[in-house]
Amino acid sequence: MCEPYGQEDYRVRLDWGATGAGAGRADLSVVVDVLSFSTSVCIAVERGMRVCPSPWKGAEAAAFAEQHDAVLAVGRGDAAKDGAMPGPTLSPAGLLAGPVVPRLVLPSPNGSTIAASLRDTGSVVAIGCLRNATATAEQLAAALDEGHSVTVIAAGERWAADDSLRPALEDHLGAGAILAALTRLGHDDELSPEAAAAADLFQAGRDRLLEWTRGCVSGRELTERGFGTDVDVAAQLDASRVVPVLTDGWFGRPS
Repeated sequence: MCEPYGQEDYRVRLDWGATGAGAGRADLSVVVDVLSFSTSVCIAVERGMRVCPSPWKGAEAAAFAEQHDAVLAVGRGDAAKDGAMPGPTLSPAGLLAGPVVPRLVLPSPNGSTIAASLRDTGSVVAIGCLRNATATAEQLAAALDEGHSVTVIAAGERWAADDSLRPALEDHLGAGAILAALTRLGHDDELSPEAAAAADLFQAGRDRLLEWTRGCVSGRELTERGFGTDVDVAAQLDASRVVPVLTDGWFGRPS
């Protein structure tokens, strides 16, 4: 009997957060953290960088970066301080316009943690977002055609009060964009109800995508902190054809 919480009766699944990522052990898993881990990884890899997702911050992440001759991305807030040295951050807009480094360590307690947990299950781990939604769906369709199962993990955010999962509209839309594109590729009958509902949500909001991404809680939070450009970059549907894949601990272009 299949584990009901893993949606294993369906070959295309949707779940939330690190716990959801472990519930359904699919052959191919896509992490969707639109604001901003997934979008940042997509842009960095598109520009020729390899990205190591780090669930740690501070000294531990710095030591890892030094050990691997990589550059450690700093927080957006730290980079905005007076006198701060310019460098890569978890900012899609900054990564789009800033210098290219060969290897980048990107701390993210959300997206990086999910990617690491999926890697440990033996699943192939890819990065999806609004910017590469159709390209990601094409990769999923190819996997399904080969008989594999796939899952899309919406990262969500965390409540400060108790660190519990806060479902995030931007991630539901990003996951839905991928799944809606997958239905257009002829795989609509293989989606779990959760996956189908995400696709329907995206279709309902497609014409208001920028408005919804700017107006949702996460979008307003970033805008109020002075990072509204990151929201706009993240909301650019199908701006990229690159689908980063995790290989030996680093995200890069698939070989």
